[in-house]
Amino acid sequence: MVDHDVVEKASQNLTEVGFLNIPVDKKIDLHAEIRRLKKEKNVVLLAHYYQQPEIQDLADYVGDSLGLSQQAAQTDADIIAFAGVHFMAETAKILNPSKKVILPDLKAGCSLAESAPPDLFRNFIEAHPGHIVVTYINCSAEIKAMSDIICTSSNAEKIINSIPADRPIIFAPDKNLGHYIIKKTGRNLVLWDGACIVHEAFAIDKLLELHKQHPQAKIVAHPESEDHLLKVAHYVGSTTGMINFVKRDPATEFIIATEAGILHQMAKEVPYKSLIPAPSHEDNTCACSECAFMKMNTLEKLYLCLQYEKPEVVVPEEIRLKALIPIQRMLEISKG
Repeated sequence: MVDHDVVEKASQNLTEVGFLNIPVDKKIDLHAEIRRLKKEKNVVLLAHYYQQPEIQDLADYVGDSLGLSQQAAQTDADIIAFAGVHFMAETAKILNPSKKVILPDLKAGCSLAESAPPDLFRNFIEAHPGHIVVTYINCSAEIKAMSDIICTSSNAEKIINSIPADRPIIFAPDKNLGHYIIKKTGRNLVLWDGACIVHEAFAIDKLLELHKQHPQAKIVAHPESEDHLLKVAHYVGSTTGMINFVKRDPATEFIIATEAGILHQMAKEVPYKSLIPAPSHEDNTCACSECAFMKMNTLEKLYLCLQYEKPEVVVPEEIRLKALIPIQRMLEISKG
């Protein structure tokens, strides 16, 4: 079982270590304990599609960034446990200042969010006066606080189209999503030079070779991917959009170009269809692209997180209030 003296010492150093690195008795039924703690403490467990399958199966809601934001905005739980990465938990805290928001591992970051340091981004905005600042939700609370409106891959096209045609726009931090939205809307966006290492890991040569082996398969891609991959895709959309496409399309075979964690929910929705992960540049055993940050959350860390209600995600109130405005604008536009 858990040594409470060890817990106390670990808790004192929590901000330094990033998570409760406490050994958990292997005899504990983690699934049962997590369900018990959720019920006893009135916890809502939100999980992104890229989380490990066993965490997704325990979640109260599994979704993409937009869906998770909407769920966070309307929950009546006392505690929000976020099985995702840091910027997602920050968003939940921005929307719920009176609730405790916990994340199994504070080190679960995001390469895309980290590609936009606040000081450099502030200089970028100052270099483009008069521009509406639209930022992809995959960014830090500080970046959101500098923004006029937030978007997700689900609603980015709608958000851009909602802005008057004569207003110049900065779009950050994902340049690949930005280029995709430029093509979809015809708007001339000023792009920040950021990208997701997971979605830039797909190998177009391997993908085309794989498609030769499965000529009837439809290629489904996330707009964070590079343009040469999007050009060969039969469908481009958010994680939720990808799942919906696979569900409604009559094809029975699909090549999926996004983080491999999505295959778990897809397989639940279409167990009778063949889902093939798109190959990455890496020569690894699964040949697919995985987000190391997303996979930092484990059942053990989730159990300890719920047991001790740590690590807690905190957003300074000044930043929270500024970041809340563009998030609320996004949620309002997304209702229509």
